Amino acid sequence: MADLHTFQTVGTRASQETKAAEVAAFMGSVYRWMAFGLAVTGFTAFYVANSETAVNAIFGNPMVFYGLLFAQLGLVFAFTPLAMRVSSAIAGLIFIAYSGLTGVTLSAIFLRYTQSSIAQTFLITAGAFAALSFYGATTKRDLNAMGRFMMVGLFGLIIASVVNIFMQSPAIYWVSTYAGVLIFSGLTAYENQRLRELYRTSGQTGNLALRGALMFYLDFINLFLMLLRLFGSERR
Repeated sequence: MADLHTFQTVGTRASQETKAAEVAAFMGSVYRWMAFGLAVTGFTAFYVANSETAVNAIFGNPMVFYGLLFAQLGLVFAFTPLAMRVSSAIAGLIFIAYSGLTGVTLSAIFLRYTQSSIAQTFLITAGAFAALSFYGATTKRDLNAMGRFMMVGLFGLIIASVVNIFMQSPAIYWVSTYAGVLIFSGLTAYENQRLRELYRTSGQTGNLALRGALMFYLDFINLFLMLLRLFGSERR
């Protein structure tokens, strides 16, 4: 009986280690896609900001700029249902296209902030994102309740941001900035835990790695933009 119990224990441990290795490999794929998307966004934003022709074409005509914003929003909302139906290659191309389009609209930050402060804020964001991801991956606490709270906060943040386009209130701007840092920090930890659980229960279905990469990409970009509001130095 003791030998049987020993074999069962060893088998269970080996199975757990195998599953942990599979999850680690899956998350590695997610982070590689996210990093690639950020690289595409960064290079695109830098190129556009340093092209006088591109800057004039995009920011000299509000119709063009807002058209790009609406296209960006439409693509991000369409990505998940599309990714669940198309091949990995096509889903990857859509993700890259979205990353590039985001880079076009984000080129505005190079026109407003100094390059050194953008680089410093990017490093701060990367460090915070890594720490929050590690917490989400290792904590034994169920983060579902926190995740639901953060999602409600996200909808409130979106509404406040839209309202402030018309009100131009400094108070709303700064409250939404600090709230945004908290919301996207919480979502980073929560979505890391949730994505791991999704993989454990469903496996790599519906281009889950790319869908996860988009979630993390959005968390990173939005956290970066909120921190840039706080730490960025504007051009003189």
